[in-house]
Amino acid sequence: MCGIVGYIGNKEAYPILISGLKKLEYRGYDSAGVALLNGSLNVFKKMGKVVGLENFVAGENAGGNVGIGHTRWATHGEPSDANAHPHQSMNGHFSIVHNGIIENYMQLKTDLITHGFQFSSETDTEVLANLIEYFYNQNEEVSAEMAVQLALSKVVGAYGIAVLCRDEKDKLIVARKGSPLVVGLGNGEYFVASDASPIAEFTSHVVYLNDNDMAILQKNNFTLKNIENSPVSLTISNLDMKIGEMEKGDFEHFMLKEIYEQPQTIEETFKGRLKPEYSDIVLGGLLHVFPRVAEAERIVIIGCGTSWHAALIAEYMLEEFAQIPVEVEYASEFRYRKPVLGKKDVVLLISQSGETADTLAALRLAREKGALVLGICNVVGSTLSRETEAGVYTHAGVEVGVASTKAFTAQVTVLTLFALKLAKTKGTISSAEYSELVKELAEIPEKGRTILQNNEQIKKVAEKYKDAVNALYLGRGYLFPVALEGALKLKEISYIHAEGYAAGEMKHGPIALVDDNLPVVVVAPRDVWYEKIVSNIQEVKARMGNVIAIVSEGDDGLKELANDIIEIPRSHPALAPLLAVIPLQLLAYHIAVLRGCNVDQPRNLAKSVTVE
Repeated sequence: MCGIVGYIGNKEAYPILISGLKKLEYRGYDSAGVALLNGSLNVFKKMGKVVGLENFVAGENAGGNVGIGHTRWATHGEPSDANAHPHQSMNGHFSIVHNGIIENYMQLKTDLITHGFQFSSETDTEVLANLIEYFYNQNEEVSAEMAVQLALSKVVGAYGIAVLCRDEKDKLIVARKGSPLVVGLGNGEYFVASDASPIAEFTSHVVYLNDNDMAILQKNNFTLKNIENSPVSLTISNLDMKIGEMEKGDFEHFMLKEIYEQPQTIEETFKGRLKPEYSDIVLGGLLHVFPRVAEAERIVIIGCGTSWHAALIAEYMLEEFAQIPVEVEYASEFRYRKPVLGKKDVVLLISQSGETADTLAALRLAREKGALVLGICNVVGSTLSRETEAGVYTHAGVEVGVASTKAFTAQVTVLTLFALKLAKTKGTISSAEYSELVKELAEIPEKGRTILQNNEQIKKVAEKYKDAVNALYLGRGYLFPVALEGALKLKEISYIHAEGYAAGEMKHGPIALVDDNLPVVVVAPRDVWYEKIVSNIQEVKARMGNVIAIVSEGDDGLKELANDIIEIPRSHPALAPLLAVIPLQLLAYHIAVLRGCNVDQPRNLAKSVTVE
């Protein structure tokens, strides 16, 4: 969602801020801005893309060694120049950038108006800027740092903030609660960002702020405390991020690059975790808790969006192979229910970024209930990885495209390893089936590369359906969640209304939509559900629907029945999602490109949903 960058040191801040904002564009945004300290406090902000901000600043005094920047994803107030960040306090003492939501901002705003404050935007962030200035003006002994602490003590909600004070020119103040911030350590300089991507080129040593942490940064000094003014110990982490991961290379879009990276990222995810001759699976992050996992009475898997679809696939695997009851929950619903959890339950939370607000709230609720809380995450050092009792990283690398692709298949790979490891530990899977599945998992990357060779064919299919208004996706068993994921990809990036359904549910409503204008994507490889889903295809064709079938290689049975056929290599049904999703990703990608959509930064969407 919104992105924050900051710099204090001996270099010119503006080029570093602009570079950082460009690296944060993948998070989704509608406006951008910077604030710079250079004798005075200068703020430049503009609705639209970062390049528009650059044009706006050209020729202006953008000098200074201290600065903050922001990309805004609108929550309070429409996208506009006035609502863009940074925001200044009424008398210009402070400038602030803010990720998150101040829930009691209207009450605070009303109180500030009674004290003579005026507002020029609709945002909750400007309220916080004025609240800081209000405390700053109360007493000459109140420093900028103290004013920020006092203001935050009155705030209800989530925030990640970076603050400049016009009167304290060699200082950058940052704080977090519920919205991620990381500080990069340099030589006489510090870098601030909402995730590590903008600062990876400058430093490999970072400090991840925890909730209620506050850092006061000066060129040669780093003070870490909490907002109650108690000191906090400094934990320095090494940043493992390759700069090339943030570049498109020869690909037109990041999304296409990341689709093509999936054979490699699946391999990276299981590499080192599959022992020689596939004799065992080693999940190092779970070693000390796995005995508790094996004795669990129930597993609850929680996620949002694509991660929720990965969780549904895991439900099928865990119940089939590990013989354990599994529930899959939306984090946004789970956190507001009164779930019945206990010490015999395992709660497994999935998040690409490790910063999804609803997932983190669910994590904390599950922990309070006494469940064993585990995480699956792609980002080392994320809040999810720090707050869970144990977990597994996916090793998918940086995913820049807002629509998740390689993170999904990496999650499914980890969940497959987890399910098979648990089944073997419990003795609920035969040695023969275990060996077959693990061996086939190791073959998935090469099979994925085979699918990618059909990219041009899939593009031709996309040309036929690019003008569709609606689309229906159908699947059964392990491939029902894949149908959901395929529909999500299409609606995310092409803006075509698409719905995924369990194919057996088609007669309970969706069949009313079928006509000669409706493309129906059916995931139909040869498996135990094949005959059933062929019947569904016949029902669609009887009503003049256009069928795009994802079938097993060499399956000629549907060639005359379906309008279009896309083949995938044969596999064990439990592993088919890792293959079947790839042509659905490519189909969505090509349709979106043909419609002139921005596939890497689709409208209204954000990469990491760090607010409710």
